[in-house]
Amino acid sequence: MRVLLVGAGGVGTAVTRIAARRPFFELMVVADYDPARAEAAVAALGADGDRFHAERVDAGDEAQVTALLERHGCDVLLNATDPRFVMPLFRAARAGGAAYVDMAMSLSRPHGERPYEECGVKLGDEQFARAAEWEEAGRLALVGMGVEPGLSDVFARYAADELFDEIEEIGVRDGANLTVDGYDFAPSFSIWTTIEECLNPPVVYERDRGWFTTEPFSEPEVFDFPEGIGPVECVNVEHEEVLLVPRWVDARRVTFKYGLGRDFTDTLRTLHLLGLDRTEPVTVPGPDGPVKVSPRDVVAACLPDPATLGDRMHGKTCAGTWVRGVKDGAPREVYLYHVVDNQWSMSEYGCQAVVWQTAVNPVVALELLATGAWSGAGVLGPEAFPARPFLDLLTAYGSPWGLREQ
Repeated sequence: MRVLLVGAGGVGTAVTRIAARRPFFELMVVADYDPARAEAAVAALGADGDRFHAERVDAGDEAQVTALLERHGCDVLLNATDPRFVMPLFRAARAGGAAYVDMAMSLSRPHGERPYEECGVKLGDEQFARAAEWEEAGRLALVGMGVEPGLSDVFARYAADELFDEIEEIGVRDGANLTVDGYDFAPSFSIWTTIEECLNPPVVYERDRGWFTTEPFSEPEVFDFPEGIGPVECVNVEHEEVLLVPRWVDARRVTFKYGLGRDFTDTLRTLHLLGLDRTEPVTVPGPDGPVKVSPRDVVAACLPDPATLGDRMHGKTCAGTWVRGVKDGAPREVYLYHVVDNQWSMSEYGCQAVVWQTAVNPVVALELLATGAWSGAGVLGPEAFPARPFLDLLTAYGSPWGLREQ
């Protein structure tokens, strides 16, 4: 397998460090708009970096990405950029005859008149609209293959196949007890993406109603997370699992709730109130005259890069899928989860816990594709594939998952 990895930020760098320990690929081209970041990611691998090569690429330039795929003979593109670049990279992979893997999906657009009741353009709609084209070409686009979405979807498939006869509800629940020394507000993941998913109208799925939306941060609940994390208030946010799981898993209801905490949600509400969550440029004075800037980009520039916070970070992060239903005629309720301790990920890989947990899952998926344990054509989510090979290989990577009866 020859891989083009686009994006050498925190998650992309973690991908290289995890993949360097596995023999399943021949070459990984690490490409970024900033060539210094790509070169640094490769250089950090030392003697393990002989199968890696750094390049510069503009992720928004489809022709440039396609040419890079063809020049290096890459047969898969792994997208480790933010969701703004999903569609150009998705199209470039198709044009270059490569498979495609991402960790998020094409962006949504709220309903113009009833944003907190009806869906507008949903996450992934633009990609699924081209599913027939990929299927006819015999090519695979594996979408939403990070941790959430990604591993959480694998857990949903596993629950349906091995733990339940009927599923009443699937609810992805994400929480952490991470703290960052020296910062009152320092998100552990991209603030651009966090704003996007937290301030857009959350989507809920119900079998009798289909997909619909609610107010941001709706339906608060306290969820008790395992391995010492403890109770965290979780609220509805927009996330890909709600759009993916019902396509392949039969459940009456599907939700995603994020354990943000009250201080975090209050900060996001303030950003929204001030218009600082907007992506449309505004004109501001500059030293050489007026310039246009995106308020959200300004917020991101004012906050620390999450990839650099590992040495200051303490605690654990948990991604998981809560499932309620019936097995052998009796009610059953479980939580399938994956916990990463920041101290472990930093000492073992030099990566903070959240970016490492996101990065390990697409690497596992690439290995399954390379060995043929997973195969397919079209635009498919993680739940379209058998779960057991993925979960077994994740454990073999030294990062086991857990199951708690509720």
